[in-house]
Amino acid sequence: MNTVTVLECNRSPLMDPAPLSEIYRDLGDKVAEETICRALEDLAIRLNRLQDIRAIAEFDELTRQANRMAAVAQGIGLTEVSTAARHVAVCAQQKNGVALEATLCRLERGFDLAISQVWDFRDF
Repeated sequence: MNTVTVLECNRSPLMDPAPLSEIYRDLGDKVAEETICRALEDLAIRLNRLQDIRAIAEFDELTRQANRMAAVAQGIGLTEVSTAARHVAVCAQQKNGVALEATLCRLERGFDLAISQVWDFRDF
């Protein structure tokens, strides 16, 4: 008899507050919020693009897009999102479909949590 174990991830994603602090300090509140919104929108678009590219198994493009997503996430301090995106790129390079699916799910969860974490940071 096979047993299925359900794994849950209940922790908050890791975030480095230094890039956000620098953005707010250097640009002021209004421009910083616009900049962060653009970065989050870019990440959301790239995440959707990753899903579309995964559907057609275009592994080289998946690798490129995931690495770009990692760079954008790192730029605003979303270290866990950046790490997950890099792991997606590795899975795509290895053409490992099972690992790719799991890692994309991790990236999606991390991104969803990171959005609220960014705006919670702003409220401090």
